[in-house]
Amino acid sequence: MGILDIEVWGKDSKKREERLGTCKVDISALPLKQTNCLELPLESCLGALLMLVTLTPCAGVSVSDLCVCPLADPSERKQISQRYCLQNSLKDMKDVGILQVKVLKAVDLLAADFSGKSDPFCLLELGNDRLQTHTIYKNLNPEWNKVFTFPIKDIHDVLEVTVFDEDGDKPPDFLGKVAIPLLSIRDGQPNCYVLKNKDLEQAFKGVIYLEMDLIYNPVKASIRTFTPREKRFVEDSRKLSKKILSRDVDRVKRITMAIWNTIQFLKSCFQWESTLRSTIAFVHHKGEPLLCMQCTLLSDNIGPSL
Repeated sequence: MGILDIEVWGKDSKKREERLGTCKVDISALPLKQTNCLELPLESCLGALLMLVTLTPCAGVSVSDLCVCPLADPSERKQISQRYCLQNSLKDMKDVGILQVKVLKAVDLLAADFSGKSDPFCLLELGNDRLQTHTIYKNLNPEWNKVFTFPIKDIHDVLEVTVFDEDGDKPPDFLGKVAIPLLSIRDGQPNCYVLKNKDLEQAFKGVIYLEMDLIYNPVKASIRTFTPREKRFVEDSRKLSKKILSRDVDRVKRITMAIWNTIQFLKSCFQWESTLRSTIAFVHHKGEPLLCMQCTLLSDNIGPSL
């Protein structure tokens, strides 16, 4: 409980980093269990940083490897279960329970790079809590083997697990998503989920393997049902699609080749490389057959792109 130092950095087109400014937050002055909206002026530069800071004491919340899985330790599991037993139903009503998610691996992901590979990482979201795995480079079958624990504030929340392709300084590419209601979780059961599109309406490409454990107090969960849902503060931004980019690059190549072929055709007519072709083109020039021949050539090369 001290001073939180924050630095804001920027990168230019040459990927050089520059520190833009700094600010400080006195954590000890903030109230607990309350979302604090802070607008902090940056030192040594113009502008301010808008932050949402919530201090919530919670046990067992962590990111770890499988070998140090919190709920795998019997004594720790017993302690957490005791915390959410019926006898403690009237203590800390906002602390409903805890969710543990093992992100094991994904298989047969979409190739987002031109090399036929992807650089996948996995983002987990529960309400306003967001955690993510590390990135595994050049792999369509990544194994993360990470364990995440989340505090549960509303038993009717939905865990969203999204796989992205890291793309350097650019926004990551979408590789698939699953949404799992907390009430549908069966403790300790490894499950294979088919990745879906952003709207969760159609199957995408690939599957992801998850194992989840849920411990909660049913009394607190029932009471929280009648309170307003927590406001979502995170908004999704539009992301660059490499699939669309690849398609557009191919289209530009076809148009460029069509223009080049047309130029070569006109050049051959003026240079009389083919006497018959040049004669026909210039004799009927007033009727614009040369223009029609150009359009036909363009249309044949571009095809449906136009």
